[in-house]
This record gives sequence, C-alpha cells and structure tokens, in this order.
Amino acid sequence: MVRVRHGLLVLAGVLVFIQFIRPARNISMKDYPADISRLYPMERKVQGILRTSCYDCHSNNTNYPWYAQIQPSGWWLASHIKKGKEELNFNEFGSYSFRRQQSKLKAISNTIKDGTMPISSYTLIHKNARLSKAEQDLILNWIEETKDNLLKN
Repeated sequence: MVRVRHGLLVLAGVLVFIQFIRPARNISMKDYPADISRLYPMERKVQGILRTSCYDCHSNNTNYPWYAQIQPSGWWLASHIKKGKEELNFNEFGSYSFRRQQSKLKAISNTIKDGTMPISSYTLIHKNARLSKAEQDLILNWIEETKDNLLKN
C-alpha cells in the first residue's frame, strides 16, 4: 500500500511538473499575401469551410481548444500542427512551386474524397469541422476550377 501511495505521489508530481513545459503556440498576427485564399479566388463559403476544417493544423494560426493548456495533450497538438504545416500550409501556398501547388490541390481532393481529412481524431472533438457531402462537393468543385485555371496560366 505504501508503494502505491509513493507511486501515485511521484506520478502527481510529474504531472504537475510537466504543466510548466509548454510548446510554442502556433499563433501569428501577420498578414499572409501568399495565402491560398488571396491567390486563388474562392467563395466565402469555401474559405469558411477551409478555415473551420483545415486551418487549425494547416496554417500559421491555430484556434486552440481548452485541453491544449494541459500537458501532455498540448505537446500532442503541437506535434500534430507541426506535421500538418510541414505537409501543407495554406498561408504559404503561394510560395510553393507550380508543380507543388498542383500536387497539393490533388492531395486535398484525394483526402476529401477518401475521407482521411479532416482526420477523425480532430473531428471527434471538433464536430463543426466534419465535412458534409455538400461541403465536400463545394471544395472539390473549387479545386477543379482552380486546377484548370492554373493550367491556363
């Protein structure tokens, strides 16, 4: 019984200690001229869907949920956001090469079609990030139009 008590005290101490080790926040007030919404015209609805369902992990600004303040979930979120931004950053889309832009648009389309984005661990908590069929179609149509326009230029 004494060992269990000591173990729980050590665990509690570790949990308190790790609360002081916080990851950097993904929050920027900069203006992003290379943002995809500035480069490629889109309806406000498409932009809203992207911001709600994608931008938290794929931009330079994240709307953090309350549990981001609690470690280790904050670390997990920071890692997830870092990987998401490495894969695709909507704020820096214009800095990508033409070929990479084409590839990213195709990847976005594919992940929406196969249902892998937004990821289930995100939509589990962020229910408003789930894409309805109509929202999927809206984004997919916008991607096709944008890809066609890219090829014309």
